[in-house]
Amino acid sequence: MMPQLVTYRQRRRDGRWLRLHVPVIPVVLLLSPLLLIVVLAGLVACLVFRISPVGALRGAGRCCARCPAPGSRSTTARRPCW
Repeated sequence: MMPQLVTYRQRRRDGRWLRLHVPVIPVVLLLSPLLLIVVLAGLVACLVFRISPVGALRGAGRCCARCPAPGSRSTTARRPCW
């Protein structure tokens, strides 16, 4: 089930917390046209540089899989994801 409200918290300089409640569905609806433009730009870049789109997606997926999750506190040494 997809959450309908996300809370973003950030500590201010005076020690208090700033809390923003962001509705998910309007943000997704506003950003979905940008996702289409990014995908099309990626396909055009693959065609211009003669790179396989599947290989580019695989490489990006492997890079993202190597990066630690935000907020995780891993004690094992990992190679940088770039």
